Amino acid sequence: MTVSVPLSRSLLLAFCLLAATLEAGTPAMLAAAEAEAMTEDEAVSLGEEFGVAVGAVDEEIRKVLKLQQAKGVAVFEVIGNSRADYAGIKVRSVIKEIDKTEIRNLIDFGIAIKKAMKECNFTVGTYEPADPSDPVGWGVNFHFVGCKRD
Repeated sequence: MTVSVPLSRSLLLAFCLLAATLEAGTPAMLAAAEAEAMTEDEAVSLGEEFGVAVGAVDEEIRKVLKLQQAKGVAVFEVIGNSRADYAGIKVRSVIKEIDKTEIRNLIDFGIAIKKAMKECNFTVGTYEPADPSDPVGWGVNFHFVGCKRD
């Protein structure tokens, strides 16, 4: 037995399903919308709010820090008494991850730090290049960022 649905009803049903999907948004669609909304200037400003002056890891920085790839966000300055300072983030480190989200560029950083700073606790993964004066303090480090202090 075959049930036929008039064409207009099936089109209406398809439209309703599509509208519900678009309204809810898929994770990929939401991430794309966040990326479009974030600018590099806003990401730098959010970094300062967190307590770091940052910049994109370009080829010049990659060579200076002896990195394999030009990925991540370089820390140029850590602002005293900030969440970044209390977490132990260091100058010359490269932020590679925030709360298990890979950081490839300033846009990734801006989106992740904006989301993370709304939380009380989160982690920041950094790569700290070898320093001849501190042979133990290099490599990948994870920093716990606690609640904002007053």
